[in-house]
Amino acid sequence: MTKLFDQPDQFAATALAGFCAAHADRVTAVPHGAVRAAPGPEGKVALLIGGGSGHYPAFLGYVGAGLADAAVAGDVFASPSTAWVYGVARAANRGGGMILGFGNYAGDVLNFGAAAERLRSEGIDARILAVTDDVASAPREEQARRRGVAGDLPVFKIAGAAAEAGLDLDAVMEVAEQANRATVSFGVAFDGCTLPGQKAPLFMVEAGKIGMGLGIHGEPGIRDEKMVPAAELARMLLDPLLAERPKGHDGRVAVVLNGLGCTKYEELFVLWHHLTGLLDAEGLTPVQPEIGEFVTSLDMAGCSLSITWLDDRLQEYWCASADTPAFRRGNVAPAASGRQVVAMVESAPEIPPASPESRQTGACIAGLMARLAEALTEAEEELGRIDAQAGDGDHGQGMARGSAAAADAAAKAADAGAGAATVLSLAGDAWADRAGGTSGALWGVSLRAWGQALSDQAVPDAAAVAQGAQDALDAVTRLGGAQRGDKTLVDAFAPFVDTLRDATDEGRPLAEAWDLAARAATKAADATADLVPKLGRARPLAERSVGHPDAGAVSLALCARVIAEELRKVFAR
Repeated sequence: MTKLFDQPDQFAATALAGFCAAHADRVTAVPHGAVRAAPGPEGKVALLIGGGSGHYPAFLGYVGAGLADAAVAGDVFASPSTAWVYGVARAANRGGGMILGFGNYAGDVLNFGAAAERLRSEGIDARILAVTDDVASAPREEQARRRGVAGDLPVFKIAGAAAEAGLDLDAVMEVAEQANRATVSFGVAFDGCTLPGQKAPLFMVEAGKIGMGLGIHGEPGIRDEKMVPAAELARMLLDPLLAERPKGHDGRVAVVLNGLGCTKYEELFVLWHHLTGLLDAEGLTPVQPEIGEFVTSLDMAGCSLSITWLDDRLQEYWCASADTPAFRRGNVAPAASGRQVVAMVESAPEIPPASPESRQTGACIAGLMARLAEALTEAEEELGRIDAQAGDGDHGQGMARGSAAAADAAAKAADAGAGAATVLSLAGDAWADRAGGTSGALWGVSLRAWGQALSDQAVPDAAAVAQGAQDALDAVTRLGGAQRGDKTLVDAFAPFVDTLRDATDEGRPLAEAWDLAARAATKAADATADLVPKLGRARPLAERSVGHPDAGAVSLALCARVIAEELRKVFAR
């Protein structure tokens, strides 16, 4: 169990501050991340890596010469927000373009992708590198759908070395994509991990069993098998990777045997003893293998094996020198420049003029956001439990944090005289920034789109609210790619929007129309228990998900019901 923390929701931020203080000679702290203390030369391609916290030494431990230029850290197991990624990327930019690297998880894809679009709009050529090495999460012909696990290390190491060698952005990206295609991983769990402040692990492995094909965000394995001696486990780890050996490959491999947080070095060395014989029997030659903790999952008991099928080019960059807090190889020449001084100023949001009537509506919206925050805090544990059935269990935490930040931002905007459109838009931005992850990004874009459908001058009528709901749904499906039947929040959101629009078209009052829509959303959310997930972290664990509703759909329906209750009170006055 994770025992050392103050406030659970500050665990990641405090750990980031401690890391930067411990390595002040190597990294410079920036909001939500770290950059190299001695930056690379002007014109260099910058490699930004990141994702949720809880995986140290990934990702902060890999900031340094020969590897990453910067890392951005989200909350535990939650993607950093678009604004966080963008801010750290701007601080790391050296003028040669940027590569944004992360494991292939929905929240990271959304937030890093949106940050890249924002950087490109400002003239910074930003590319996306989503690592897809986990063979347990999708078949070989669907590699683009695979998760990124401990293969992050060899892919980022090779990409970072190519950038350090002075290659241009196109060439670095070509090398990085080759390394990603050549990297495969498979992992096992002996027991689950526990989020800070929680009383129980996200999942448990039955005594005498092994969870096969785990994820690194607290997801359970795809199946359980009987516990076996180390020699047999070595074969179980290796066989799924051998199945993907390229035809004609000469046998040179980068190998990473990775502990997940609670399985220690001596145990890993026992496994490595057996793996060396197996690799030799298969005609494979490990090139500078790495055995230790590289991509962890808090206190999870388990390990993973990663292989990168090397050629001359990949081997050169895998073996190249690097000097970071957690990964050192060879000798790196001292940087010519001194410490990096990073100036990042976060300005207050602009509040456009608003009519008295719209300001009153904005204050009402702020009150609704405050009530949502209360309700989601109360439901945090239950939403986390639902999410843990086939996910990482952080949904309740993300919803509680996001809604609290949204309520605070809405209150401040309303106090500053903002109208309805601005209050709701700023609430959405704050939700996305604080919640992180997939749900944070989707709720953020949803509330912002809904806000933009309103006005800072006119009081919205029922039709305008319904149109805002439609715009919000459209934004969610456009950004996230989910459709009805995929077992996501869209399965509750779409019937909510349809019912709200139909009821307002019939001329029903807003409170009545919203109540009907909330009922439809709740019924649809309950029905997701029968669906098989087609997107997100739950997809590789589809069988575990059947029989349990989708956490995103459940939380959306909950929010709809809370607002329905508040609207009844407002219109009853």
